[in-house]
Amino acid sequence: MAFLPTDLDAADWRSVEPLVRALAERPVDSAADYERWLLDRSDLDAACSEARANLYIAMTCRTDDEQAAGAWTRYLEEALPPLQKASFELDRRQVDLSAAHPLDAGRYAVLDRDTLVDVELFRDENVPLETKIARLDQDYDRICAAQTVRFQGEERTMPQMARFLEEEDRATRETAWRLGQERRLEDAGPIEDIFDGMIQLRDEVARNASFDNYRDFAFRRRRRFDYRPADCATFHDAIAEHVVPVVRRLDDERAGAMGLDPLRPWDLSVDVQGRAPLRPFEGAGDLVERCARMFRRMDSGLGRLFDDLATGDDLDLESRRGKAPGGYQYVRDLSRRPFIFMNAAGMHHDVQTMVHEAGHAFHSLLCRDEPLVHYRHSPIEFAEVASMAMELLSMDYWDEFYPDPGDLRRAQREQLEGVVSVLPWVATIDAFQHWLYTNPGHARTERTAFWESLMARFGRAVDWTGLERFRAGQWRRQGHLFGSPFYYIEYAIAQLGALQLWGVARRDGLDAALAGYKRALALGGSRPLPELFEAAGATLDFTAPTVERLMGEVSSALAELPA
Repeated sequence: MAFLPTDLDAADWRSVEPLVRALAERPVDSAADYERWLLDRSDLDAACSEARANLYIAMTCRTDDEQAAGAWTRYLEEALPPLQKASFELDRRQVDLSAAHPLDAGRYAVLDRDTLVDVELFRDENVPLETKIARLDQDYDRICAAQTVRFQGEERTMPQMARFLEEEDRATRETAWRLGQERRLEDAGPIEDIFDGMIQLRDEVARNASFDNYRDFAFRRRRRFDYRPADCATFHDAIAEHVVPVVRRLDDERAGAMGLDPLRPWDLSVDVQGRAPLRPFEGAGDLVERCARMFRRMDSGLGRLFDDLATGDDLDLESRRGKAPGGYQYVRDLSRRPFIFMNAAGMHHDVQTMVHEAGHAFHSLLCRDEPLVHYRHSPIEFAEVASMAMELLSMDYWDEFYPDPGDLRRAQREQLEGVVSVLPWVATIDAFQHWLYTNPGHARTERTAFWESLMARFGRAVDWTGLERFRAGQWRRQGHLFGSPFYYIEYAIAQLGALQLWGVARRDGLDAALAGYKRALALGGSRPLPELFEAAGATLDFTAPTVERLMGEVSSALAELPA
């Protein structure tokens, strides 16, 4: 990385600008010159990406820290706009250089294709609009991070309140659920204002780029070369036909086992036999140690990767006031180190989140020797296979958390039920987005009415009588709608890929599944999406026959794990 100064501050545009100018002006007279140019540009992109990652991580870890929030805001307003413009100029030169000095198509076809899309979509007038959208998303995170309630004598965050939905006492569950819902409802107005602003700005971004609506623009920007909006609608239909009935049957079985008529929203997380909630670990240190033992048993290579992850500054796991909600894995591209962020509260869900984000981290680590930063990131549809497959493949080793065989079966059943139940939710969110952005001038009442229609189509067998005002706003909790529009159908597509890998493990053994898993992850994003699925031993197929077949396999496995 001789091209980069050792003291580069890549969060400061004044430090980055001379390097951009050097790349823009460097003579490139041969294919070898062009390949060197690509590598130097990759290093600069990685440095800028890591600078952004570090600022974002600091801000989400402490949204109430004025210094961290201010540094992120300054970056969005001062460094990111000129960097985006400069990246476009370098993209444009890269397209010209690729035409003048063609490189091996087998190696560079994906890079060339993706860069052409970036050049096609860039508009200078969209840069300040994107900055405004990012600021609005920061406002959304700040509002959500500040949401706390007093319950049983203590102030608690929303993630911490989720523990009480697992309590055997139904009155405790209901009180906790209602308290959390009421608190969220207090911020409904500001959050709706933020969302209205985002929709308006995104529609303007799309029209500036000559698209009729933001949905079509987003599909192109997300480089969805292998499926279209109509394919998503077909996928929604398959989920409605083959998955929703399974979820509702499981809900009916839950209601019967608990002797409840009807089932209510606070009845979905408690054990149906009245057993105490699963409490798999005590504190972040215990969570990490148990995960480390699990991964070592699964595969010595994965064990070494996780041990390396656990020894640095790569984890922030416990929930606290002022911390942004949710969880993520963010790779710092220059140092090639992943970072895992989550809000652990001692629940089984935290084990699932940790294993999920560890799968993303393994993806980052297995392809970190790839010299081009662009290829160290894969399409989201496959990136989520890395995380979701790890949840399924690790299930037989969850005895590290649940030494009691009964608790282990409970956890495994909860995982499989979650696989089934998440698909209708993904379809709900995705269909909602399609409508939102193809009807950008809608009123809030129309938005609510459409959301309610989706809840009726994809929702669970739960009675919301008297709770309609809460149901109407459940979408406000889905951060992807705010910060990553149209980044959600990928979860359902990836889940089908993960289920196929799990099927390999069930038929041929874990070693066979992990061989395909690691082979595909090592490719990063260097191959087209269908080839990444093929490398893992799966197919990119989300048609109704595939959905039906995979739901049959999950149903069979659930039958082997009595509630």
